[in-house]
Amino acid sequence: MDNRSPHSSNEQPEESARFSEEIELQGHIIDSLLLPKILDEITVLGGDFAIDEISIGQLRTDSSRAQIKVSAPDEATLQKILTQIAQHGAVPIEQHDCILEPADMDGAFPEGFYCSTNQKTEIRIAEEWIPVDLQEMDCGVVVSPDRKSAHCLPMADVRQGELVVIGNRGTRVIPLARSAPGVSGFSFMNSTVSSEKPKGVTVREIASEMRRARNGSGKILVVAGPAVVHTGSRDYFSQLIREGYVNLLFAGNALATHDIEESFYGTSLGISMEHGGSSEEGHEHHLRSINRIRRLGSIQNAVDQQVLNSGIMYECVKNQVPFLLAGSIRDDGPLPDVITDTVEAQRQMRELVQGVSFCLMIATTLHSIAVGNLLPASVKVVCVDINPATVTKLADRGTFQTVGLVTDVEPFLRVLLHEINKTE
Repeated sequence: MDNRSPHSSNEQPEESARFSEEIELQGHIIDSLLLPKILDEITVLGGDFAIDEISIGQLRTDSSRAQIKVSAPDEATLQKILTQIAQHGAVPIEQHDCILEPADMDGAFPEGFYCSTNQKTEIRIAEEWIPVDLQEMDCGVVVSPDRKSAHCLPMADVRQGELVVIGNRGTRVIPLARSAPGVSGFSFMNSTVSSEKPKGVTVREIASEMRRARNGSGKILVVAGPAVVHTGSRDYFSQLIREGYVNLLFAGNALATHDIEESFYGTSLGISMEHGGSSEEGHEHHLRSINRIRRLGSIQNAVDQQVLNSGIMYECVKNQVPFLLAGSIRDDGPLPDVITDTVEAQRQMRELVQGVSFCLMIATTLHSIAVGNLLPASVKVVCVDINPATVTKLADRGTFQTVGLVTDVEPFLRVLLHEINKTE
């Protein structure tokens, strides 16, 4: 009688065919945790990996390199893995030029177009890597007719005949490098939301970063919600504008309306900013404020005619700080300066954010997410909100460089101004 197990034969089952690709990672892949993140994604997506070579930098300023063989049971799974890890800087060893296809219609990319991230990207054409300009997440990449340059382009703006990059072949993402010690004030923020960290230290670092941006070649963008006015903070914000710490303001109809309402009536949403109580017929104040500005034609005209003499919008006009007010379905009026076509507002915002190096987002969830989507990862972003979910949503939607401070607007702006003036 044969007592052998059916699996005890010396014959080994034939290993199923595998599809594989050699990829390379370079940069601060160890201390930034990119390497373990990529290895985890490979296995989660159904693949395997083997590290063929690895060279680890000895100093904080040294980069590391790893060569990894990625395997999958089928070609579709392999391509899915390669597409995902390419967003973290993984580049195939065997390099090819990118695939280009003319757009066949206005306002839509060809199927299978490359979807951009907010990180620095290059594409390979004629065996040379060229940078992608106007870096922005969730766009396509369009190549110039002479194939010498490329830039990110929103879907709605593509025109028939423009050369569009298809797939991930011939593309590479260059992950944001870690800051050298002592260079960036953001070293204190090792987590996205600092709800339990010393707020004084955090605000001090933000003040230092804003001073660095003001004194450098970049611009400071502030994205602000109406809570800046409701909480009695507009004088602090106005002072930031006067002192040169706001180079660009993005907001909605509400911030401008209630700022102007306070200038005209001393109220915000009908609540007195002096004693905190409601005012007689105060619920009408914001409408009367909007109506007065509409009759004058613009906020600029109201300032020029000395009808509007204080507040955030007044300081923007007097200090020549550009502002963009984007409309919403909830708006009353709106003010004549509000751009009610959201696609047009988005286009103008894209133009204005060029050159921004620091962005401060204050108490506005939807506007913060919208602006975060337009910014490259190289822009330092600070989000201040009483609700920690605002910062979490920003990070979940791709603005991973966002760091947050969970606090009310008024104490934050008060302490920020104190720290800025203390270090003057």
